[in-house]
Amino acid sequence: MATEFELAPFVVAPQEAGHTLAKVLRSRLGGPTWTQVRRLIAARRVQINGSVCTDDARRLQEGETVTLLRHPQPLPATAHPQRLVLRHLDDQIVVVEKPAGINTVRHPRERTWPSRRRRQSPTLEDLTQWAIAARYQYSPHVLPRLRVVQRLDRETSGLLVFARTAEAERILGQQFQAHTVFRRYIAIVVGTMKGQTFRSRLVRDRGDGRRGSTRNPHRGKEAITHVDVIEHLPGYTVVSCRLETGRTHQIRIHLAEAGHPVCGEKVYIHTLDGQILDDPSGAPRLALHAAELGFLHPTTGQPLHWSMPLPDDLSRFLQQLKKSGGNRHSLKHSRDG
Repeated sequence: MATEFELAPFVVAPQEAGHTLAKVLRSRLGGPTWTQVRRLIAARRVQINGSVCTDDARRLQEGETVTLLRHPQPLPATAHPQRLVLRHLDDQIVVVEKPAGINTVRHPRERTWPSRRRRQSPTLEDLTQWAIAARYQYSPHVLPRLRVVQRLDRETSGLLVFARTAEAERILGQQFQAHTVFRRYIAIVVGTMKGQTFRSRLVRDRGDGRRGSTRNPHRGKEAITHVDVIEHLPGYTVVSCRLETGRTHQIRIHLAEAGHPVCGEKVYIHTLDGQILDDPSGAPRLALHAAELGFLHPTTGQPLHWSMPLPDDLSRFLQQLKKSGGNRHSLKHSRDG
């Protein structure tokens, strides 16, 4: 059923910064009751920067984008500890298969949420801890907290490691900083692409509020991505991306700046000069998957390596591209049907 309230997505203004989500939303909607606003938020109808927020007391920051959905955003079917795949578990580390559609970690303002509220909008960190507790038949509260050493974007699927001790966190952190952790992603991109290596310096704001590359050698951090072609399709290319560095959104930025955005990209299809890169693919989500992960065990030194095939949603999308032969009308029709 369509929502009784309608509101176009908006960017938090300076005078709204610091106020709660409920207060700003109530003002923007023209004064519904506090109960109505809180019900909208609790029903998973509000997103902040593309992620569902169910915390009506969340303090907004200037520049954040708030979206009121017409229908509740359901949890991904895989967002359940019993469905989460633990690829490796010992007393030092845990390696998991992250499903698309959930954040890796919780927003700092949400870290004090009670367990009941967390279960309404779980993160990968939550699901992993609950899955470990279920395997050991312990309460999650008695387990050591998970320590974050890497992140995957909300819409990216694939392999990810958490540390379970301070020592493992320190040693894995050193491996990531030394660029010795092996990370390979599979991406489906728009256009016919060639294998190449991208080297640039990435900054938080390229000039329009988005991350991107700069030509100033004194700004930003070096980012290196090695890209190999797996398969050419009519109008699209399946590529393998190996990270030498691990900057935020590195793969997405490098591919988009080369004119080959990842299918389903929503942020970096906007170029610095105001153009929008074409993406007729109809991708169900960002077509990016962390397919391989390898490192030395932080305490034993044993080389460890895992691989994960494309999940079902991207496998179906790839088959759809192959069947359509890259025909734009066929792709749109199959997605609309």
